[in-house]
Amino acid sequence: MFYFYWASSSRFYGHGVTTSYGEMCYHDNSLVSASLEALIQHLVPTVDYYPDRSYVFTFLLSSRLFLPPYELMTRVCHLCVEQQRSGDALLDKIRFREVAPKLVQLLTEWTETFPYDFRDERMMRCLKDMTLHVARGDEYSWRAMQQMTQRLIKRLSALGQYEEAVAALNVVAMERPASLKSKQASAQRSDVLSVCDDPFVLAQQLTHIELDRLSFIGPEEFIQTFAMKDPLENHKGFFRKRKTSNLEAYVSWFNRLSYLVATEICMPMKKKHRARIIEFFIDVAQECFNIGNFNSLMAIITGMNMSPVARLKKTWNKVNTDKFEILEHQMDPSSNFSNYRTALRGATQRSETAHSSQEKIVIPFFSLLIKDIYFLNEGCASRLPNGHINFEKLWELAKQVSEFLVWRQVVCPFDRERRILQYLVTTPIFTEDELHLASYESEGPENNMEKDSRRSLRSSLLHRENRT
Repeated sequence: MFYFYWASSSRFYGHGVTTSYGEMCYHDNSLVSASLEALIQHLVPTVDYYPDRSYVFTFLLSSRLFLPPYELMTRVCHLCVEQQRSGDALLDKIRFREVAPKLVQLLTEWTETFPYDFRDERMMRCLKDMTLHVARGDEYSWRAMQQMTQRLIKRLSALGQYEEAVAALNVVAMERPASLKSKQASAQRSDVLSVCDDPFVLAQQLTHIELDRLSFIGPEEFIQTFAMKDPLENHKGFFRKRKTSNLEAYVSWFNRLSYLVATEICMPMKKKHRARIIEFFIDVAQECFNIGNFNSLMAIITGMNMSPVARLKKTWNKVNTDKFEILEHQMDPSSNFSNYRTALRGATQRSETAHSSQEKIVIPFFSLLIKDIYFLNEGCASRLPNGHINFEKLWELAKQVSEFLVWRQVVCPFDRERRILQYLVTTPIFTEDELHLASYESEGPENNMEKDSRRSLRSSLLHRENRT
């Protein structure tokens, strides 16, 4: 199997055996470290060798920490071709024909698991070159390459359409900004209860949005947030354009839902109506928990805990908060969200033994998932003192991301309610300043500090509207 390594050695460290094959080090037959060159070579298929699928996923996912995907693909394809060269043209053709199906298999895994890598023109150029090379050696593999490329283009087209749709929805929401010119005008505005008064149905529609947006997040986006920047790219910022845009859009959706909840609560004139909306969202949050939609659950809790909502004491006095307190306890951040992590494990186990699509749903609290992956990367060196890559770390990164891939592929089993979905993604929401002012309009300032705050907010918002 390890045909390209010259020397091997074994050492015993308490429990288990550590073995070295040239520049690759194993512990109990699990790869723990290696040079970058050896890892690239280990990815290259031959006539009698094909890399383990878990290795393929792990290295393709995290290799971008060390070199850009187009460089990796160029090197892998070059090595695959060069290894078949003998100096005899006829023999070379026969040898390449034998290895071509395995090269196509590797490229198929790459294009299907990490299709967004191929938004880079250099990747597509390399893929085209390999297709031409394969065409000269093996017609069967050439047809497989063509089919693979067609599937890839279809996926990239769907991604482009999705990104355009999200951008269009955002424009609609921005074109109809919420206005606080008069509190009474809110009576003419639709509220969430006029669109949907069934908590279970609203939770179902939130789950549709969550799963739709999750399905377009590429697994590499988690790693791309702290990957090496390609020197040929000029994008600035933590989230680089087109590399993490779907992950960023999903985080924005969480923020939108939180502000939507707060807007719906702060908008009504009557205390009784505000209390009813709070109770409704508590029920929606409970249904999200039951479904396994932890991201919407946390967004709703976050919205209800915003200071403009939390200060509405007269409104909250009319609400039975028992269920809300239980939900808050489930999502309590203390002990590193231990209660939530227990609930997530329960939902994951249910999903693994599910008999229905609904039981398969697991939508994690996404910001915490990103944070976990970020701290795993930051808390563990990518390279060891000898210059080798710490592959134990890459296995851990892959483990966390592969779990997300399982959750991402669930098809939402609920009926779509287009009017509700449209409302959730496009209805205007208040900014933080507008929320505070709406809160003061609902329940007046209680002290001089709040009076000063209201006066300042009115002045700045009036100035902003006049300038607009």
